[in-house]
Amino acid sequence: MAQIFAYIPYQDGVCDDCALELVVAARKIDASASVTAVMTGSGADLDKACAEAAATYPEVWKIDNEALAYPNAEVIRKVLINLLPAEAILLLPHNTFGMDLAPGLSIKLGAAFVSDVVDIEAMDGATMKVVRQEFSGQVSTHVSADTAGGAVVNIRPGAFQPDESKSAGGSVVDKSADAGDLAVKRRFLEVVAAEVGDVDITKSDVLVSVGRGIEDEENIEIAEELAEAMGAVVSCSRPIVDAKWLEKSRQVGTSGQTVKPKVYMAMGISGSFQHLGGLKGSPFIVAINKNAKAPIFQVADVGVVDDILDFLPELTEAIEEL
Repeated sequence: MAQIFAYIPYQDGVCDDCALELVVAARKIDASASVTAVMTGSGADLDKACAEAAATYPEVWKIDNEALAYPNAEVIRKVLINLLPAEAILLLPHNTFGMDLAPGLSIKLGAAFVSDVVDIEAMDGATMKVVRQEFSGQVSTHVSADTAGGAVVNIRPGAFQPDESKSAGGSVVDKSADAGDLAVKRRFLEVVAAEVGDVDITKSDVLVSVGRGIEDEENIEIAEELAEAMGAVVSCSRPIVDAKWLEKSRQVGTSGQTVKPKVYMAMGISGSFQHLGGLKGSPFIVAINKNAKAPIFQVADVGVVDDILDFLPELTEAIEEL
């Protein structure tokens, strides 16, 4: 069996939630595998994040270099090409960064590439059998990938139940000297912070989030009434912002805000990976959608198949009575 690695992003010294999910995905490839985390960056934040990752992974490779202070996929691609052994299997989160890094890396490594994986069914010799989703999650595709030359696999955030035991007691190995030449053409300029509107959805414990199923701008009032009854805040998916029904600061997703509520009410939201990529911290998800095959139901703790325009007023009334 090939060695399995997981690239772990972090921010301000705190590992991304995917760190607890990628290790679970790796065990579905090989239950007995000793998975190695790979972390790049610079300074004290990197040290702090590596120490956190070592609680989940038996071994953490630390690559410290000023050129890696900002997660530039072009630079990190060079690092991984120099460090990863032949035929390695590398797991990455399927987010904007992972989509930037993974395809070119697989070509340089001569490895198989599979994106947006939501499940791993089996490993038969050198053949990995995985599940992807097509047509906005309406169809599940079963894919067999030949990993004889290694593989780069993007795992959808939230697809695997996180392992929160943090009992690995792993060690941090400094691989900085093996990073090689990190000169690249693309360079980091600055971070442009997202605009903060009248409400900061990142601070709310309960979000009532609306999608296409709300149908009309006037119907957003129904969601606002529910949010008021619950002591929650209204958020939304991208189509609502594109229609200019709500401001950009209320959008949840990879192109919007990243949120960590305790409860997330997904109202008429299909559940694309771009939207779910903005959800962190394993919130309790309640999904209401009239399409019983909507992918949101695959991650929801409670699912209701109904038209939100009929269901939400009744739910609001019931909560107000309580």
